[in-house]
Amino acid sequence: MYNKKTTLDAQPSAHLSQEIEGSVQGHRDGHGFIIRDDGEGDIYIPPNEMRAVLHKDRVRVRIVRQDRRGRPEGRVVEIIERPPQPIIGRLLQESGVWLVAPEDKRYGQDVLIPRGATGAAKPGQVVVVELTEPPALFGQPVGRITEVLGEVDDPGMEIEIAVRKYGVPHEFSADCLAQAKELPDKVRAQDKKRRVDLTDVPLVTIDGEDARDFDDAVYCEPAKVGRGKGWRLLVAIADVSHYVETGSAIDIDAYDRATSVYFPRRVIPMLPEKLSNGLCSLNPEVERLCMVCDMLITAKGEVHAYQFYPAVMFSHARFTYTEVAAILANTRGPEASKRKARVKDLLHLHDVYRALLVARQSRGAVDFETTETQIVCDENGRIEKIVPRTRNDAHKLIEEAMLAANVCSADFIAQGGQPGLFRVHEGPTPEKQEILRNYLKAMAVGMTIGDDPKPAEFQAIAEATKERPDAQQIHTMLLRSMQQAIYTPVNSGHFGLAFEAYTHFTSPIRRYPDLLVHRVIKAILGKTQYRLPSLPTPGEAHAKLAKRLAARAATPGAKPRKDVKAPSRDTLAWEAAGLHCSANERRADEASRDVEAWLKCKYMREHLGEEFSGVVSAATSFGIFVTLDAMYVEGLVHITELGGEYFKFDEARQELRGERTGIRYAIGARVRVQVSRVDLDGRKIDFRLVREGEELLGRALKDKGVAAEGAGGGARQAGSRAGGRKSGKGLAPSATEQAGLSRERAARSPIQSLKASVKKAAAGKSSKGKARKPRRG
Repeated sequence: MYNKKTTLDAQPSAHLSQEIEGSVQGHRDGHGFIIRDDGEGDIYIPPNEMRAVLHKDRVRVRIVRQDRRGRPEGRVVEIIERPPQPIIGRLLQESGVWLVAPEDKRYGQDVLIPRGATGAAKPGQVVVVELTEPPALFGQPVGRITEVLGEVDDPGMEIEIAVRKYGVPHEFSADCLAQAKELPDKVRAQDKKRRVDLTDVPLVTIDGEDARDFDDAVYCEPAKVGRGKGWRLLVAIADVSHYVETGSAIDIDAYDRATSVYFPRRVIPMLPEKLSNGLCSLNPEVERLCMVCDMLITAKGEVHAYQFYPAVMFSHARFTYTEVAAILANTRGPEASKRKARVKDLLHLHDVYRALLVARQSRGAVDFETTETQIVCDENGRIEKIVPRTRNDAHKLIEEAMLAANVCSADFIAQGGQPGLFRVHEGPTPEKQEILRNYLKAMAVGMTIGDDPKPAEFQAIAEATKERPDAQQIHTMLLRSMQQAIYTPVNSGHFGLAFEAYTHFTSPIRRYPDLLVHRVIKAILGKTQYRLPSLPTPGEAHAKLAKRLAARAATPGAKPRKDVKAPSRDTLAWEAAGLHCSANERRADEASRDVEAWLKCKYMREHLGEEFSGVVSAATSFGIFVTLDAMYVEGLVHITELGGEYFKFDEARQELRGERTGIRYAIGARVRVQVSRVDLDGRKIDFRLVREGEELLGRALKDKGVAAEGAGGGARQAGSRAGGRKSGKGLAPSATEQAGLSRERAARSPIQSLKASVKKAAAGKSSKGKARKPRRG
């Protein structure tokens, strides 16, 4: 094995700049970048410097020059740390030499495998390699095979690769499995003590057709609220904390995972299956333990009062979203006739949903309608089709009920005076605010955001522009200006949902922060203090996110945090737990995206040379990304495929513009493309524009300075049109720009997290669980 630290430049010259620490990010073309710890711009590392380092290494570099574009170029002077990182790749034999070609091309070198270190692997198989010798300036890295995953075309291979590539824990510890085995198969008499009996309340679950674990159940009935009419809304959530004790073997494994990871056809659960699909899942017609948020909702959709209490429930039905939507649309239809006993309850749920919807609109929460997709696979794990996932009233109904319960849990924890994890979503950074203002001005929107933006301003812009031909482009820019939500004990509110306090309470089977929230609520109810256990040291993902957040907090002009006092030891522990959960949430998203990209690439290999219509989903300095209408697959049209002229990227308008013809490509432009190349290893799909006749160029030249007719038919873009041409040379992108875009796209917050919401419940609750009037202000 090798030492952690290696000095590459023992005698620094006086004229060289100060040394900077950061992490190596390799590039498939052989060069790399240093992602600086201080959050400043990346440092370019040439291929000859990359020979002695690996992707993810922690290094110290010195800036030695700037290239003609002003980008800093560095020299590695010391390798600070080489984190243990298994490399996944295919075993090859060339001229009698065994080597593994990494599947992740950011590892720029093949790994040599000595004859006795191949194990049972055969040529062409996908294997996992542990390094035994690091790379050097004049030598390749050496390793040994520790695991054989199988053939590259085996069903599910893309998932086996992703979980190892991103370090997703996919095997429970022996202690965890042994402890799960000892748990009962059903609710016992002793488990029901000191719980409210809700078995006679017709709570039901509403989930997707393919759901296997059921976190939440709901029930609603009309009720008198104050002096007016309203509803009593019950949200019952699986009581995972009753079975998963703090610091137990199951708890440690759950914390390590932090979240369930969802892939097409497979889920890697946070909890063992006996809990996630059995004892904790609110399956129909069996008793289950739950934590209940019992709310009184006014006719205006405001939470008048609420209370939390542990209970035992009996799910009276397992509904699907499709089934509920059909019943709500036709209460005398075939679906309703099968569920006569529950139709009235569903109508009450729909009534309270509409009231909550009114409250959301009056609050000004951000609500952009977007198209989400679902990958449908065959028995071998290959894509059969990609279909849009439509959100009906049943989806929105459950979403609003869950948001109401989450708001109440945040308020309850805040009033209880104990630390816990809030779900915080801060407003746009000053830099993103300025970019958005310039964009809105350039697009002649006629509205903008203030110096201290409010979500209502974003929603007002979205409403005012929803009928414009370029509405998709404007709404995309509004979304991209926002930050990612994180878990933290410091409550800064939720910008997108327009809540003063918000947390996650409704999914403890699949999210560890929800489990912690349940424990804190129980501690407040029991007048005790919940303390975090001694949990494993957070990993690499945690460290990266912590540095990124620290850099963001240090940004000039950034909104100051509300916690002005020095954080206590307890607060620091909760900060660490929040960072860990946030980082592993991103890890799960990255692994899922990687698998989806693999599947889409394999899918599109069968369509090479075929033509499709699509819409521009992003414009960059090196080309445009196009999403196909029929396939919902995104690919790149490189700038060299846009035509024989110089194209300039307009950051304010977020578009590419041809200087000679005036042709413009912006988000939302209609185009027609041909699938020209599919790179499975790089997870990339390349398109080229298909030009239909000479009208495009003629119109562009005639109306120079106004966007030209699009190749796919020409949807108008705010009084202009977008389109393109097929061949010729253009301005190639810089490697820094490509890497920056890749990281930005990977870091997008899930659009679903900015969806519909419910009025902030500023309500109070006594420790005995009795509802009282909410506090004001």
